[in-house]
Amino acid sequence: MRRNVALYPWYKFFGGLIFWQAVWFLYLQAELSAAEAILLYAIYDVATTVLEVPSGWLSDNWGRRRTLMVAAVAGLATASMQAVGGPFWWFALAQVLLAVQAAFVSGTDTSLLYESLTAEGREAEVERQELIGWRAGFAALALSALLGGALARFDLTWSYWASAVAFGALLAVTLMFREPAKAATDPTGPPRLTLLREAVHQPVLLWLSSLAVVMYAFSHVPFVFGQPFIERALAGTGLADETPLVSGAITAAMMTVSLAVSLVAPRLRAAVGLTAMLLGAFALQLALPGALAIATGPLAVLLLLSRMVPDALARPFLIARIQPLLADGTRATYLSLQSLLGRLFFAATLWVAASSTTDVGQMPEADVRLVMGIYALGGLLILLVLAALSRCLPIDGPPSSAG
Repeated sequence: MRRNVALYPWYKFFGGLIFWQAVWFLYLQAELSAAEAILLYAIYDVATTVLEVPSGWLSDNWGRRRTLMVAAVAGLATASMQAVGGPFWWFALAQVLLAVQAAFVSGTDTSLLYESLTAEGREAEVERQELIGWRAGFAALALSALLGGALARFDLTWSYWASAVAFGALLAVTLMFREPAKAATDPTGPPRLTLLREAVHQPVLLWLSSLAVVMYAFSHVPFVFGQPFIERALAGTGLADETPLVSGAITAAMMTVSLAVSLVAPRLRAAVGLTAMLLGAFALQLALPGALAIATGPLAVLLLLSRMVPDALARPFLIARIQPLLADGTRATYLSLQSLLGRLFFAATLWVAASSTTDVGQMPEADVRLVMGIYALGGLLILLVLAALSRCLPIDGPPSSAG
């Protein structure tokens, strides 16, 4: 179990080496078409949503290590298939495998870490270890975004081959994991479904999960609607032909800013408390779409650099606080359910946003700003409700070891 904990940052690092992240749309529309590229993303999103809960159940029943091995093999396969290229159905199958990779990791990797720490009697370190893993993953995302954009200048497939090598290294790390010992199960005790129902009746857990769901959605708002700002900022400049490299550089800078913030996050948590930091992180998330509704040109691109800062202040601490509230036999299933709700909530907001704009041609700038403003105001209402509820709940919990 000590080796699991030591390997965890490396697992997160190799899992974060997604070299294609800055060029995937450019590559797919070059191989197929823009419409088919959008359809492929939809296939991935639907497949991931469908697989979220089954993958969590499989992790709880089949084992953490085996589930992560399937994820690594699926990642290696999808990167290699897309690098080779082929007809639409080939890329569609690759997107399904990418969904397998994402869904099978979701909730399982962090469950393996927490249960490994528990077996060593080191539960108090969960915040610190989650933060170390988070930093490793985001450092990899920053590095691979920049290098992936640079590789794509020579050939768009190079980014996918580099990702295939990274998934090979991820599989090697996964093979070195050992399955955490499961907690002894009392045959006369409550079944897992009962334990799951009991979990959702904990007010603190419901509050934390609600925040996780809405923060997932608002984290992806700039990802979807920020692209028009970048496109307009580059139009008519000498960088218009360097879109892959610029996109990779912006993503790398975004991750680097978040990494810098994560270095002060433990001290901030100790100074203001978990509740204030989580609510403050959500408030920062809402400030970004609000600012994008007003900002123009290069200023909008600079604002996008703060997109992942709220994640640095909230994500590791949320996971660490939720873990002890869950039973071993339902942990991954519950976290998968939470992830599923986040995806569904975000999809519902996108449907509302789509109904407020034109269905012909490029989304008008006025519509983009209107949608950003609606997201900011709607999120503010949610923030006020969560802040009011937090006043009567012990959100902070017991003191922990973070750093």
